[in-house]
Amino acid sequence: MSDAAAAAGRAATFEAERPRLTGLAYRMLGTRDDAEDVVQDAWLRWDRAAAAVDNAAAWLTTTVSRLALDRLRARQRDRTTYVGPWLPEPLVAAAGSTADDGADPAERAVVRESLSLGFLHVLERLTPRERVAFVLSEVFDESHARIGDVVGATATASRQLVHRARRKLADERPPEVVTNDGLGAVVDAFVAACASGDVDALLRTLAPDVVLVSDGGAERRAARHPILGPDRVSRFLLTLTRRMRPGVELSFPVVNGEPAVLMRWSPGEELLVVLEASAEGVRRVLMVVAPAKLARFDEPAHLV
Repeated sequence: MSDAAAAAGRAATFEAERPRLTGLAYRMLGTRDDAEDVVQDAWLRWDRAAAAVDNAAAWLTTTVSRLALDRLRARQRDRTTYVGPWLPEPLVAAAGSTADDGADPAERAVVRESLSLGFLHVLERLTPRERVAFVLSEVFDESHARIGDVVGATATASRQLVHRARRKLADERPPEVVTNDGLGAVVDAFVAACASGDVDALLRTLAPDVVLVSDGGAERRAARHPILGPDRVSRFLLTLTRRMRPGVELSFPVVNGEPAVLMRWSPGEELLVVLEASAEGVRRVLMVVAPAKLARFDEPAHLV
C-alpha cells in the first residue's frame, strides 16, 4: 500500500469515529471547543500510531478519555476564577448525528439523557476521575478493565469510582423525569406564565425543590448563586421578564435533545433557558447568558 493510500485509510477510519469521540469528549468536558480540541489532539496521535493499532475504536476511546481527563484536572484548578455558576455549553445536534435510530429504546434513552444540559450540569459534582469513569461505564458501556487503564487504576478501583459517582448523583435526578413528550407542554406553560406576569400561574409550574442556575460568566449580569425554592425563583423570573428590553425574538430550539427557550435581541445578545421537570413541576431552570457559551449556538454539532 502506498503512503498516500495508507494516509487516506487512517483519515477515513478516524472520520468514521469522530462523531462518537466528540460526543465522548463533550460529555466529559461540557464545552464544544474543549471536546473538539481533545479530538484533534487524538487525531495527531492516531496519525502517528495507527499502523501499530489493532483495535482503532478502543485505542481512540482510551486516547480521547485520557486527554479529557488531563483537561478536566487542569480546568479544576482554573475553575476557582470563574465568575458565578458554571453551566455546560448548550448544543443543537446536527440532523442524524445522535443515536436516535438505534434499535434499543433503553439505550437511546440513556444516550439522550447523557447529552441533556441538566445531566451534564450535575456531572460537575464529580471529581475528574469519577466523571471519566462514570461516562465510560454508564454511557459508553466500557469494561472496568479498560476504564482502569484510562484513569490509572485497577478494575476494582474503577468499579469503586463509578459507585461513588452514582452515589453522589443519586439525589440529583428525580425517579420520574418528564421526557420530551411532556416537557414541551411544561415549557409552554412556563413561558406563558412568565410573559403574562401571572405569579400564581408560574408557581403552579414549579416543583417544591426548584433551583435556578444562571451562567453569565464575567461578561453578563446573572445570579451569582443558585436561587432556591418556588417563591424566590418566581420573583427572580418575573423581575427579569419585566426588565427585558422590547424587540426580543423568541424561539423554541431543541437543545441537547430537549425543548428550550431562546431569547435573542441581536447576535451576541441572547438568553437561553433550559428546563428540567419531574411529575411535581419544573425542578431545575438553567439559564445560559455567557456570550462564549452561545457564540456557536447556531452551528449544529455532529456527535453521538
